[in-house]
Amino acid sequence: MSGASEREANAGSSPTLASSQSAEPAWARRDAEMDRFLDELIAKMTLQEKVGQLTLLTSDWESTGPTMREGYKQDIAAGRVGAIFNAYTAEYTRDLQAMAVEGTRLGIPLLFGYDVIHGHRTIFPISLGEAASWDLDAIEESARISAVEASAEGIHWTFSPMVDVSRDARWGRGSEGAGEDVFLGSLIAKARVRGYQGDDLGAIDTVLATAKHFAAYGAAQAGRDYHTVDISERTLRDTYLPPFKAAVDEGVATFMTAFNEYDGVPASGSRFLLTDVLRDEWGFDGFVVTDYTSINEMVPHGYARNLAQAGEQALHAGVDMDMQGAVFMENMVNSVEQGRVSQAGIDRAVRRVLEMKYRLGLFEDPYRYADAERQQATLYKPEFLDAARDVARKSMVLLKNEGGTLPLAADANRIAVIGPLGDSKPDMIGSWAAAGDRQTRPVTVLEGLRARAGDGVRVDYAKGASYEFADEGKTDGFAEALALAEESDVIVAAMGEKWDMTGEAASRTSLDLPGNQQALLEQLVATGKPVVLVMMSGRPNSITWADEHVDAILHAWYPGTQGGHAVADVLFGDYNPSGKLPVTFPRNVGQVPIHYDMKNTGRPIELGAPGAKYVSRYLNTPNDPLYRFGYGLSYTSFGYSPATLSAASMGPGGSITARATVTNTGDRAGEEVVQLYVRDLVGSVTRPVQELKGFEKVMLQPGEARTVSFTLRPEDLAFTRADITHGWEPGEFQLWIAPSSGAAASTPVTFSITE
Repeated sequence: MSGASEREANAGSSPTLASSQSAEPAWARRDAEMDRFLDELIAKMTLQEKVGQLTLLTSDWESTGPTMREGYKQDIAAGRVGAIFNAYTAEYTRDLQAMAVEGTRLGIPLLFGYDVIHGHRTIFPISLGEAASWDLDAIEESARISAVEASAEGIHWTFSPMVDVSRDARWGRGSEGAGEDVFLGSLIAKARVRGYQGDDLGAIDTVLATAKHFAAYGAAQAGRDYHTVDISERTLRDTYLPPFKAAVDEGVATFMTAFNEYDGVPASGSRFLLTDVLRDEWGFDGFVVTDYTSINEMVPHGYARNLAQAGEQALHAGVDMDMQGAVFMENMVNSVEQGRVSQAGIDRAVRRVLEMKYRLGLFEDPYRYADAERQQATLYKPEFLDAARDVARKSMVLLKNEGGTLPLAADANRIAVIGPLGDSKPDMIGSWAAAGDRQTRPVTVLEGLRARAGDGVRVDYAKGASYEFADEGKTDGFAEALALAEESDVIVAAMGEKWDMTGEAASRTSLDLPGNQQALLEQLVATGKPVVLVMMSGRPNSITWADEHVDAILHAWYPGTQGGHAVADVLFGDYNPSGKLPVTFPRNVGQVPIHYDMKNTGRPIELGAPGAKYVSRYLNTPNDPLYRFGYGLSYTSFGYSPATLSAASMGPGGSITARATVTNTGDRAGEEVVQLYVRDLVGSVTRPVQELKGFEKVMLQPGEARTVSFTLRPEDLAFTRADITHGWEPGEFQLWIAPSSGAAASTPVTFSITE
């Protein structure tokens, strides 16, 4: 089925910390020949050469951070660096590889890494947008194509997937993840690892995946990037760790540390995270790399006196490779010679790094990824572009469609595309777009609509407004846009955030439309013409006014290289939208952080009379969000029967199957994401009001009905109990099978777990 697999969603194989050890991935199986080879190689290496293997530097191709280290080529030639990032193309990586293989004493090949986040050359929707598809097969295929293109350009290793759970829309990096939910995020983490790594790390078209950022980076206070995280161990284990555990279970090869601290210790110096949890509890056997200069940053954190101590703390904690900071390079030899770091600790880290190079086949053929002919034959394949268009369509979420405004009417002879995102190629592919071409390849909304519009249909464009913060209050361009609107049958307002307003270092204190877009949108609505708002952004925005006044709203995220065609497919009705929100949309920033699986208080608003003061509520805004997690409309409609249970209770080793019949009650074929939610009514610690425990995406023809089943076991309802052990407890539970989260989405049924 499309969506959660039968094994994982319906059989309830919940991606939690239920098991203390993960199954050994195929790549980690011991290889006697490899062990002999590495033993002999490590025995030949000097201490300086070993430290070099623990050093990752950026090339001068491009920068993903605030600094650029000069002299990296000399460092390669001197054997002082074992891995390079921001280097790609077959020719460039071959040249750099030759410096290491042919110019150093031992000829150890380099490992090439890159931020391949949502595509390499062919760019797919941003990761948050892909999550809105709730289509695990499509997400895995996106990662698979990304790996094929990246590996064809000499890349061995991607710094993806980002599996941070994010519940604060102010935080810009939420665009890189899968949203707010633990269950959905864990399944998406596994899908992406499968897509990147395949079944064989030695296959020429796979790359090493990286689970990042370990851990709790998405919980940064005030949604401000790099800021402090202060959460309980229970919250860490129940909310922020499960997607990482899922990645380990799927065999992810590498982990990346986070910038933030946890429990007063920067993540790159946390032995609790990197050794106690990752290695000892979960059995992770790959290597750990820091994020960009995060060892250095332990000094301003106030955790290390100087860089030498920071490097020692990182290695002792469980870090194997230093990204860009050169802390290991400049200090580690002396730390070993002074007895502050053991030779065994260095050897352990070196072996982890060299093992990955061996498993990639780099010792057998260091140039196997640097094939110019393969590169030429691989990039931008037509089938890759088709897949990008398909994933983009699946990712779009129809938030409102008053009076059947969409699909666009057949008699709409003149369409006005208005807004700063209507004809902007750079914005279509969003942030972290790897080697994607921003200037020529992306298909804009205007181009997509013009390509799809029938003969005699005129599609015109006026920018009208600006998304730049500095342009708030200005009206330049309004007159042209309004004149075009008056002459048109329907207005497509393409608005949202500039592409670099989300991603790293892109936090905001307002979730409103930036610049003067809101002012123009209000004037467009005042014309009386039908208005369709096509939103593009990488976060939930507060679009309450639009929800109240605009006829239709389609959230397209940043849809990628083929985004304009995908938008046209949806607007003209060639594709029936099926996306569902992976995040909660607040009414305004004052509700943030807000997520569907919050806990109740002792004075929940439901217990008070309307307008009651002494309950948990706001004076000026409802508690409810603008759009709930799991929400999304279709051009058809779906009816749900009441849920039924196979039994009223289950005991240890037992199970309960919940069923509901879903019917397409409209006149168009369409897909529906059927969602299973559970509430643990009483626990040894308080529990969320709802938790997603399964989903299935079903295609139904008009009038067709299908019974959807989900099987739950006690283990699927496990959590971190009062004594910090992980497991389930007997008690009473509520269960919903519904089109979205929210207690009102359907009528719950009750079951129990017995001793």
